[in-house]
Amino acid sequence: MAIDPQDITGLVLAGGRGSRMGGVDKGLQNFQGMPLALHAVMRLGPQVGALMVNANRNLAAYESMGAPVWPDATTDFPGPLAGFLVGLERCETPYLVTVPCDSPQFPADLVARLAAALCSEEADLAVAATRETDGSVQLHPVFCLMRASVMENLVAFLAGGQRRIDRWTGQHRCAQVLFDREGDAAGFFNANTLDELRSLSR
Repeated sequence: MAIDPQDITGLVLAGGRGSRMGGVDKGLQNFQGMPLALHAVMRLGPQVGALMVNANRNLAAYESMGAPVWPDATTDFPGPLAGFLVGLERCETPYLVTVPCDSPQFPADLVARLAAALCSEEADLAVAATRETDGSVQLHPVFCLMRASVMENLVAFLAGGQRRIDRWTGQHRCAQVLFDREGDAAGFFNANTLDELRSLSR
């Protein structure tokens, strides 16, 4: 049974403190004439039924991108799982998919491929993976499709003081979706530093 894209809410994660970029608001950094986060919004929008942004600063700038903006419940930049929770709390569909704001070229069929794996493996989560040049598999857990029903478990996980995303995904039946077609791996490149953003622009 396939998942209808209308049953999936997309969430762009732009709530980090951008420490490796000198503390700037990463999602608002310019890439090809537009803020990074706007690239993610425009790329994810056609793949899902509804769209949200998780941001903790410059909320008006994010609101101008045309999607509802929700900050973390706490003000200490607790990481991507806090963004996951914000999305799950606001999500009105059976599924939520997350993408980071700093990978503006992720695959245009990201959500469809994650959804197909979630269904076929009867999983709770599906996360993207790519193959490294040495042949190893690299997981990208911030590219994650999840059933909205995992919210209760995530609340308990965070309440226990845990924050590591791989530890949380490891508690669930998690489908790993290998994106190994030509050009796929480059789509998951994320600009953590200004140098990486410059190399992405090249």
